[in-house]
Amino acid sequence: MSSVAEHLAELTGLRDRDVFDVTLVSALRDLLCPDEVAIYRCTGEAGAQVWLTRARLALGDTTARADPLWAEPGTLPPLAAHPERHRCLLQQTCFVVPGPPERAFFPLATELQAVGVLELVRAQPLSADELRLVASILRIYRNFQGLLDYSERDTLTGLLNRKTFDDSFLRVSTAAAPVPAGGAGTEVRRVSRADNLWLGVVDIDHFKRVNDEFGHLIGDEVLLLLSRVMRANFRFHDHLYRFGGEEFVVLMRCADAGAATMVLERLRASVETYPFPQVGRITVSVGFTGLRPGDTPNEAFDRADMALYHVKQNGRNQVAHHGALVAAGHLRDRANDNEVELF
Repeated sequence: MSSVAEHLAELTGLRDRDVFDVTLVSALRDLLCPDEVAIYRCTGEAGAQVWLTRARLALGDTTARADPLWAEPGTLPPLAAHPERHRCLLQQTCFVVPGPPERAFFPLATELQAVGVLELVRAQPLSADELRLVASILRIYRNFQGLLDYSERDTLTGLLNRKTFDDSFLRVSTAAAPVPAGGAGTEVRRVSRADNLWLGVVDIDHFKRVNDEFGHLIGDEVLLLLSRVMRANFRFHDHLYRFGGEEFVVLMRCADAGAATMVLERLRASVETYPFPQVGRITVSVGFTGLRPGDTPNEAFDRADMALYHVKQNGRNQVAHHGALVAAGHLRDRANDNEVELF
C-alpha cells in the first residue's frame, strides 16, 4: 500500500502532461510487473485518425519510448490497425483479451472527450483486485487531468489559455537556455534553439459585427465552432491558444516557411467554407513568424502580430509571413531592438 501511495503522490505532484503519462506507465509497471504497459492517444482529423504512442515501457526498458512529439499523422498507424484498442476507445469500457499473454485495455478520457487507451500486457492474468487498482488509478488520472484543464484551458473553447503561453512556448522549443543556479534577480528566459518552430496569430475578421448583429451568445458559438475547426486542422502536439476575444495563437513545428504557409492556408480556407449556423460565412486573417534563437515569447508574438496587422490593412482573409513581408519591403525588422515599422 505504501508503494501505491508513493506513486500517487508522484503523479499528483506533476504539472507537465508529457511527464504525467510517462510517470503513469512507470507506476503501473512497478506495481503490476507487466510485460509491457503503454498509453496510446487518438489524434488526427476526423476520418483519418491515428494512434500516437505517448509512453511505452517493457520490463527491460530503462526509459519510456514514445512517438516524436511532432510526428506526421501519415507515419502513424490508423485506428483500424489495432481493433481491440479501437473498440476500447469507442465503447469507453475496459476489457481483457485472454492470453497468454493476456492483454487488458482501459479507456482514457477527460471531462471533455475520450483521448486514448491504456494497454497492459502480462503473462499472468490480472486478478480482480489488480483490475480495480488500475481502474482506481485511472480515475485519479482523469480527475487530475480535469484539474489541469481547469487551470490551463479556456472555459469556452477548451483551447489553452493565455496564461499558459509563456511556459509552453519555452517547453516546446527544442532546448531552453540554462539559467545559472543561484542567480540573483529576474532573468528573461529565452529559447536557445528554435529550429522549424512557427508561431501564428489568428484573428476573426469583423467579429464585432457578429456580436452586434446576432448577439454575444451567437458570437460565443462562433468562437466555439472555430476552435473545433482549428483542432481538425492541426496535429495533436500543435499548441492552440485562445488569447481572448476573437484572437487565437498557434505554435507548431513545420519543415519550412512554405509548409507553415500551407498549414495556415488550409485553416483559413476551412474557416471560409465552414457553415456557421445563423451567421453564415466568416473569415480569418493570419500572421505568422518563425522562431529565432534567443526569442522570448513576446518577441515572437510581436512579429506575428505585425504580419497580422498588415493583413488587416490589406484586405483581410489572408495569411502573411513576417519574414516574407520584410523581404518584400512591406515591413522593416529591427532585430536588435525588436522594433518593426510599417513603411
